[in-house]
Amino acid sequence: MATFIDMPKLSDTMTVGTVANWLKNEGDAIEAGDVIAEIETDKATMELEAFEDGILLKQIAKAGEQVAIGAPIAAIGEEGEEVEVPDAPKADAKEDKKEEKKKEENNSDEKSEKDDSSSKSESSSTSSSESDSRIKASPLAKKLAKSEGVDLASIEGTGPNGRIVKQDVLDAKKSGGSKPAKSDSKPAASVTLPGLAIAEDADLPVSGMRGTIAKRLVESKVNAPHFYLQIEVNAANLLATRAKINADLANVPPEHGGGIKLTVNDFILKASAEALRRVPTMNRSWQGSTIRQNGAVHLAFGVAIEDGLLTPVIRNAESKTLKQIATEAKELIGKARSKKLSPAEMSDSTFTVTNLGMFGISSFYGIINTPNAGILSVGATEKKPIVNDAGEIVVGQIMTIGVSCDHRAVDGAVGAQYLQALKTLLETPALSLI
Repeated sequence: MATFIDMPKLSDTMTVGTVANWLKNEGDAIEAGDVIAEIETDKATMELEAFEDGILLKQIAKAGEQVAIGAPIAAIGEEGEEVEVPDAPKADAKEDKKEEKKKEENNSDEKSEKDDSSSKSESSSTSSSESDSRIKASPLAKKLAKSEGVDLASIEGTGPNGRIVKQDVLDAKKSGGSKPAKSDSKPAASVTLPGLAIAEDADLPVSGMRGTIAKRLVESKVNAPHFYLQIEVNAANLLATRAKINADLANVPPEHGGGIKLTVNDFILKASAEALRRVPTMNRSWQGSTIRQNGAVHLAFGVAIEDGLLTPVIRNAESKTLKQIATEAKELIGKARSKKLSPAEMSDSTFTVTNLGMFGISSFYGIINTPNAGILSVGATEKKPIVNDAGEIVVGQIMTIGVSCDHRAVDGAVGAQYLQALKTLLETPALSLI
C-alpha cells in the first residue's frame, strides 16, 4: 500500500509550505534518507527527506504550489501501485478571498455586482446580449453599456488582460461608440526607455515568507509602542582601524588566522553586542505579564534577499571576538541568500541590527523585531564638517545611528545610555578588540 508524505511543520510559525523544487521525479527509486524535495517555509528553504524505501509514485503537489501542513504532497510505494489521493485541506482560506479579489475590477464594480446579477435575470436572450456575455467586461461596465446603448463589441478594453471597465464605456460614448484609434506608441505600462524597464500591472502572489513578514511587522507596530532616538558617530577611527587590520590580515595565511576581510558591519555588530553587555537593561524582552532580562546577547541582523528580509542570529555575541563575529556573520549571510538557514538559526534573538548604509541611506528607523526591546538602524557614513577638540572645523566621517525602542520594556534614558555606550565603542574601536 502506498505511503503518503505530508507537508511537514518545519518551524513554529509555519502554517503552509511551498514545494520549491522536486529533486526526485515520479518513477525514481527512493531510499530512506534521500532528499526528494526542497520546501519553502515562512522563514527559509529546507530539504525534505524520505523516511522509507520505495518508488516515488506520484508528486501530488507541483513545484511552486502552496500546501497546508499535514496535506499529502507525494506518495511512495511499490512499482506499478495505484495511488488514490485523499482530499487535502485548503492551504489557507485567505487564498480563496485573494482569488475572489483578483476577479473584481475596482470598488465601484464590487458595489454594482448585486445590481448586475438582477439585471442579468431580466435580460432577454437576444443575440446582442449573448454576444455581450462573451465579452470580457466588468459588471459595472456591462450595466452602463446597456443603459447608454453602447455596443461592447466596439470597445477596446484597457483593464487587465483587455477587460472593459467603466471608463472605457464612458470614453466610447463620448466618441460616438466607435473604437478609439490605435496609437503607434506602446501603452505606458510597457514603455521601455534606454536602461529603464517599466513593469506592467500585475497581482503578485504573496509568498509564505512575505506573508509572515507582513503579519509580524503589523503586530509589532500596533502592539509595541515605539519611540525613537538618534545619535551621530564620528567613524574616522573605525574606518582607519578597519583598513589597518585588513591590510595586516591580507599578509597572514588562512592557517594562521588570515584569510578574512572585516566589514564596517562586523565592527557595528561587535560594538552593538558589547554595548548591550555594558547596558544590560536594553537587552530585554516584553513577555506580557513579565519583562525578561536576557543574560546573553543573541544578536540578529538583517539580510536582504529577493523576496524579503531574513534575520539570522549570532548567539552569545557578547562573548565572541570581532573575528569570530565576522566569520559567523559571513557564513550566516551565505546561508540566508541561498535560503538554507535553519529555523534555529533565526530564532530567539534578544536584539536586532539593520544596516542600510551600503545603499546610501543617511538615517532611518527600523520596526522592532518583537519580543526584542529594540532594533538598531545604521545609516551611511558621510563626510561632514565638524568641530574638533581644538575648536577647528575639520572634515569628519559621520555615521548616523538610530534605535527604535519598545516603551513597554525600556524607557528613554535606557535607550540613550545604550547609544552613548555604542558611540564610545565605535569612536574608539580598539575597545572592541579587548
